[in-house]
Amino acid sequence: MIITLPDTDSREVAASLLEAREQNSRTTGRVLTLIVAANLNDNVDAIISAARGASHEHPARVLVFITGETSGKAQLDAEVRVGGDAGASEMVIMRVSGELAGHLESVVTPLLLPDTPIVTWWPTEAPENPSAHPLGRLSQRRITNAQRDGGEDILDRLRAAYTPGDSDMMWSRITAWRGIVASSLDQHPHGAVESATLVGPPEDPSVDIAAGWLADRLGVEIIREDCEPAEDPTLFPIRSLRFNRAPGPLKVDVIDHRTVQVTLPGRPESLVAMSVRSDSECLSEELRHLDPDTAYAQALRALNRVTHRS
Repeated sequence: MIITLPDTDSREVAASLLEAREQNSRTTGRVLTLIVAANLNDNVDAIISAARGASHEHPARVLVFITGETSGKAQLDAEVRVGGDAGASEMVIMRVSGELAGHLESVVTPLLLPDTPIVTWWPTEAPENPSAHPLGRLSQRRITNAQRDGGEDILDRLRAAYTPGDSDMMWSRITAWRGIVASSLDQHPHGAVESATLVGPPEDPSVDIAAGWLADRLGVEIIREDCEPAEDPTLFPIRSLRFNRAPGPLKVDVIDHRTVQVTLPGRPESLVAMSVRSDSECLSEELRHLDPDTAYAQALRALNRVTHRS
């Protein structure tokens, strides 16, 4: 069910949500409010699809803002979706322009679910300080997406502005890889890690945060080396990892878009299934944990202990 509301206001949107909910028996209980802060030039369809996919695990009220020019007439055009058009959630897509684009908190406040957590997701460009942003101040959890931000200083900005409750999808993109690495270190033969080297394309922040995670956990020299970006976007960005240890090196290498190879001294090579995660999968994982992510915070702090080699 889709209700189109041109040149509207928050009160009319809230009334339409209530009406649509009463008419749609498939609408389920909602466990949170997800605010999505997108820009006019973003791939809005892909962003909506990711939020809709995540809603199957986390039924929510999804409030999507698409902000345009801040000059000109203040206008709010909305589209209310429930049922199959909104996944397992109810969704409001709002195109905001003029003065209203600078006051999104006043538009969103009447639409927030009472007594449920509030999460804000910036699917592309992150604000300078997510926790100080008007939408961030409303939220218990603030999710950014450094891989799609495009700013060269995005990691420095996230590190400098970190506040408990912040997270970034570069972190959830490497969850499966981190599990493989931790499991490999638990296998025989054991030995203290003396140093480690990661190889990945220079523009991918997931490689950097992985290096920060290792620097924090191991307390040894971590070298982050650059390689050429892959032509295949489905190839996992951390091409290889080598732990230098007395018993011999432990290596985790990407073989293809769905397989990594783990090599331990004196043991046969093993293949493990792993692929690049979609934005929807990463968003779903981020929404599972609404408390502060201390491991992510520690990995951010340890970025200045990583040695970068081109």
